[in-house]
Amino acid sequence: MLRFKSLGSGSSGNATLVEASRGDITSRVLIDCGLSMAQLRSQLAPMDLDLEDIHALFVTHEHSDHVGHAKQFGLKTGRPIFASQGTQLAIQVHAWGLREEQIQCASDSEVIQIGQLQLSPFTVPHDAREPLQLSLSDGELKLGLVTDLGHVSSHVVRALQNCHALILECNHDEHMLRLSKYPSFLKARISGPLGHLSNKDSAQLLRSVLNGNLKTVVAAHLSEKNNTPELATKALYEVLDPQGPQLIVADPNEGTDWITVH
Repeated sequence: MLRFKSLGSGSSGNATLVEASRGDITSRVLIDCGLSMAQLRSQLAPMDLDLEDIHALFVTHEHSDHVGHAKQFGLKTGRPIFASQGTQLAIQVHAWGLREEQIQCASDSEVIQIGQLQLSPFTVPHDAREPLQLSLSDGELKLGLVTDLGHVSSHVVRALQNCHALILECNHDEHMLRLSKYPSFLKARISGPLGHLSNKDSAQLLRSVLNGNLKTVVAAHLSEKNNTPELATKALYEVLDPQGPQLIVADPNEGTDWITVH
């Protein structure tokens, strides 16, 4: 069984828990750690889980809402932390005081096996040193996770083919961003080719990866000031059949419930 739960998805902190089970063996990976240890424990407690029940951390890039508490996670749990070489240099992970074997390098298109889970990282266009997003599989089902990218590259589209579930960035509504009180340089950064996907861009990406096996789409990383759940879902429903895949919006602070991949 493959399932996942967003623990938080927004500028205040991002973290996604992915779990694969087969028989009595369960493997869990945390994708990004922008939440404090207290916040993580609060999210895990209702599931009868603690930090030590997570077997590895994958860091997508160095921005603080994704990596802000990764050091504390590594020091407290002793679990391996996977990140690209560029991300490792950006966050200076070798100065964190971790054991050397905890620091693991991730690269584009190189599969990482963590127990029952297979992680397949891929590069994305974003204003970070060597950002990676990824797909995850239990060998049968595939979950795609893609947030924090400024435009949709052909490489991203190829990496997200044949997903059974998809976590998809819907960062901003273009009209709301233009009218916002953000300074001009920040608007340009967000809407630029290395920033974040608008609802319109996300819908175009979704159209490119739709397939008959896609059962669940999670709209994620919504800006609290430049987007609304209603605008994001409206844009995606222009692509989705209302009778087709289930559409869920991740709450910035609470994330989602457990979602089983079918």
